[in-house]
Amino acid sequence: MVIEYFCNRLFVIVKLIIRFVFETIGINSKSFEHEFTSTSSSTAHHADTEGNQYRHGLVIFLVTLVFIIAFGYASFFWRKLTAFCLTNKIKKPSATNRPSHEFSPEEKERIVVVGAGVLGSCIATVLARDDRKVTLIERDLKEPDRIIGELLQPGGCQVLRNLGLDECLVSCEEAQSTTGYIIHDWKTGASVHIPYPKASDNQCKEGKAFRHGKFIMSLREAARKEPNIEIIEGTVQALIEDNGVVTGVTYRPKKCDDSQEIRAPLVIIADGGFSKFRKHLHSEQVHVSSHFVGCIMKNCPQVKANHAELVLSNPNPILIYRISDEETRVLVDIRCQTLPKNIKEYLLEETLPYLPEHLAAPFEDGVLNERVRSMPCKFLPPSTARKDGVLMLGDAFNMRHPLTGGGMSVAFNDIYIWRELFKEISDLTNYQQVEEAYSRFQNRRKMTHSFVVNILAQALYELFSANDEHLSRLRDACFEYFKLGGRCVDGPVGLLSVLSPKPFTLIGHFFAVALYSMWLIIKDSGLRVHVGVYRATGTFIKACQVIFPLIWSEIRTIA
Repeated sequence: MVIEYFCNRLFVIVKLIIRFVFETIGINSKSFEHEFTSTSSSTAHHADTEGNQYRHGLVIFLVTLVFIIAFGYASFFWRKLTAFCLTNKIKKPSATNRPSHEFSPEEKERIVVVGAGVLGSCIATVLARDDRKVTLIERDLKEPDRIIGELLQPGGCQVLRNLGLDECLVSCEEAQSTTGYIIHDWKTGASVHIPYPKASDNQCKEGKAFRHGKFIMSLREAARKEPNIEIIEGTVQALIEDNGVVTGVTYRPKKCDDSQEIRAPLVIIADGGFSKFRKHLHSEQVHVSSHFVGCIMKNCPQVKANHAELVLSNPNPILIYRISDEETRVLVDIRCQTLPKNIKEYLLEETLPYLPEHLAAPFEDGVLNERVRSMPCKFLPPSTARKDGVLMLGDAFNMRHPLTGGGMSVAFNDIYIWRELFKEISDLTNYQQVEEAYSRFQNRRKMTHSFVVNILAQALYELFSANDEHLSRLRDACFEYFKLGGRCVDGPVGLLSVLSPKPFTLIGHFFAVALYSMWLIIKDSGLRVHVGVYRATGTFIKACQVIFPLIWSEIRTIA
């Protein structure tokens, strides 16, 4: 009786969970169950009652198996989280240390920002407009030249407008509007249209693509116009520490051999992905998963105007988007620690054959005649370790794979949160108040953009650069899932665009793809059902192995 009761309860719980997942993301669970328990039209035509009962039993078995596996993984990570909270806790400064240095009235009001990149220039301008005195120090104020940081999602554009910096997009020379994606599957030759969510006027919301350096110069120009900002071109050499508290920086101005000091109760480190201060302030290690190799394609045609394109090749995903009226950026992901010696030859032999016809000629011309460059694709989970008197933000603090183009949107959302938090801090030498604000910052970003963008970027990359059979099946199922249209596109693109960064929506869609993959595997196995069950189980376990460590990397830093 006990076993029978447990089995009945388990089945009810599993059914409710599956229905909750699909109805949460807007898929009709009854129609899905009907499809899930159906076979191909020819088989269904000859199916008898026994066959239907057998298939229903198989569905119940698979769903129960899914629940048990997911429950096992969830329990494992819950135990890890509990142990972490009980034994390690959050690494916070004691908030009892006080520096011996007495800040002058002028110093007490100052904030030093190290790095005038995307986040540094933006947060300096925002704080200056809120009557903060800011000193912005940048090693080189010339226009930078990079191959990533060129695609801003609609959610990032929206937050930039909320910060009052939308003029930086308007003044960015030849910036291109993007209203969605076209995804190409090299296996089938099929394509699927992924439009951005629509605004109130029934037009797709827009992202922006541009040359990275042009956008940086627009942000720096906005900062230069603020009377509360002092911009210094120089190299920050070290943080000044006093009794365990950061009280300023030493720097060497450009074209000067003598080092100088500048004191402030708060230093914001925003010196990017190659931060020289990370090892002293961050407890996590940077993981390089692959490299983006890119070049410019001239006068490249578009399948659909104002749309980026993503090619799911074997095994490297290829991202294409227009950055000016005549120039299109192509980024080829190569999963390796060391790039091939002859990179142009590699691109022509290993990438060109997988491109759609309209991209082949411009790509070949770009590889042969344009500069080919590379950038490491890094993953850095956020850390809770910090010191009083200093904040680390931007890529120095948290990075994810650039495939989804969400990095700048995360940065602008972080700035938006800190802008509100700084309004509640009247005295920057009140380190306890700053620490409480930091804890609220960590929690707020986890509930929205950080959790979604970080996990989405890493999970999609694992699927789209599939290096084993289970990931390949998940990638194929993801493409087929998008082809279903409706909520199967609207939900994921709301996450991708950072317009609706809802963690539970992300988890729901991820497991919906995993379940859909299991269904496709079983359906294609024909009479060899046992083989299909074996493969489907392995695929679902692989999906859990992808998503749960990423979830853990986020929730363990909730303060």
